[in-house]
Amino acid sequence: MATPKTDFPPVKACLFDMDGLLIDSEDIYTLVTNTVLLSHNRAPLPWSIKAQLQGRPGSAAHDIFHAWAQLPMTRAEYIAQTSALQREHFPSTKPLPGVQKLLETLKEAGVQMALATSSNKVNFGLKTAHLAPLFAHFPPSQQVTGDDTRIASDRGKPAPDIYLLALETVNANLRQKREREILPKECLVFEDSVPGIEAGRRAGMRVLWCPHPGLLEEFKGKEEEVLAGLCGDGNGTAGDTKVEGWPANVGDGWGERLGTLEEFDYGRYGIEVRRVGGVGEAVK
Repeated sequence: MATPKTDFPPVKACLFDMDGLLIDSEDIYTLVTNTVLLSHNRAPLPWSIKAQLQGRPGSAAHDIFHAWAQLPMTRAEYIAQTSALQREHFPSTKPLPGVQKLLETLKEAGVQMALATSSNKVNFGLKTAHLAPLFAHFPPSQQVTGDDTRIASDRGKPAPDIYLLALETVNANLRQKREREILPKECLVFEDSVPGIEAGRRAGMRVLWCPHPGLLEEFKGKEEEVLAGLCGDGNGTAGDTKVEGWPANVGDGWGERLGTLEEFDYGRYGIEVRRVGGVGEAVK
């Protein structure tokens, strides 16, 4: 096991996944998928498969799912059925515990924020239109979706491209204001998925893993390997830019796991807040 790095600079930018991290949409995906599986007398989706789907772009996730499910229908038919169910259920998404306060506190502390979700723009709209105040913490120019044309079709998570692009959107706005650009090692990636953690590590960023209990059980005993980005089943790193912190080592100090975002420790990342009634608020 590596000696943990401790001399990190303060975090200047927080880059967020969305599904299962900020909102409860991963549970809706499971509900929708199991509805279709049940209609064909199939067993519910196990976490061993769902863990491989999380965080990936739609096309890659579909490849994995259909290879496992072997449903008696075309991919187009499956997409039509699940899309109809998603249109019904996505508008009921809710923020997960601690999300609202975390985003408010980071904003007050002057930390830059960007969104990096594998969801396409249509699904992003369905999931978030009723949560406008929550997602207003992310400037529109700093919201990156999985179908962004600046990301090659074969470079979704666990490739680092979406997080590097999210950082570039932040730095583009900083350049306009003639402010110093932020380095990858000054970023903290928030993720619930294993491929997403690998993407963050391959981007040379610190990572915070906040997994669903079912996913955590699936990787019991391998938590440190996940934090090192060694469990995302990446298909090679030939297209990656060389960065500090990657390749990674188990126990190298670049990753942390939390049960919920309510547990986030601002001080650990050099983000100064004051405590009022036990609640963190940014230092003015």
